[in-house]
Amino acid sequence: MTFDQMLPYILIGLAVLLMIIAFVFFGTRTTKVSGSIKNDVLDDGASRAARNQALIDAPTAVKRDVGVTSANANSDAIAAAGASADAEAGVSVAPSTAPATPAPKPAAAPAPAATPAPTPAPAPAPAPAPAAKGEADDLRQIKGVGPKLVTLLAEQGYTRFEQIAAWSDADVVRVDATLGRFAGRITRDQWVEQAKLLASGESTAFSEKFGQNK
Repeated sequence: MTFDQMLPYILIGLAVLLMIIAFVFFGTRTTKVSGSIKNDVLDDGASRAARNQALIDAPTAVKRDVGVTSANANSDAIAAAGASADAEAGVSVAPSTAPATPAPKPAAAPAPAATPAPTPAPAPAPAPAPAAKGEADDLRQIKGVGPKLVTLLAEQGYTRFEQIAAWSDADVVRVDATLGRFAGRITRDQWVEQAKLLASGESTAFSEKFGQNK
């Protein structure tokens, strides 16, 4: 028999040998693993007392959380809440769709009543000048009195020296208020004193004090 004729038988023999070796190897390993496993008291063959004790002694798979998060998650409100509730944060409250009522604005304090400006007292009406006796004097002889002032004084009835010489302090204030841009001239130029000297005819005393007359 040639080698080519024996080759099929050789291959068959090798295959059978490999199968025997594999069977022996895996069979031995399974037996060792099975022998190392201890019987569990939870198996059906264990007694009831042993099974109960094993359940008591068994470690918990997850550590219990008794904090605020767990209390929220296990509350009755979460249990009754809908599917959208957050078990960790508590029952979510749906936001109100009604528009928020704005807080009323504080009433503005009433504006203080404006104090009316005091009405200026009307200028006192000039008292009528005493009636002049005789012809009018030349009032321009009084230092500081010009034609315009002669006219203003005449409008009030003052045309003679003796009338001006008789002015009281109140008369000076009253007449001065009617002189416009010439106000203050009566006191500054001493009209009353000049009028007294002119009315009495004391021309020398007048000239010595007020200068040569016009």
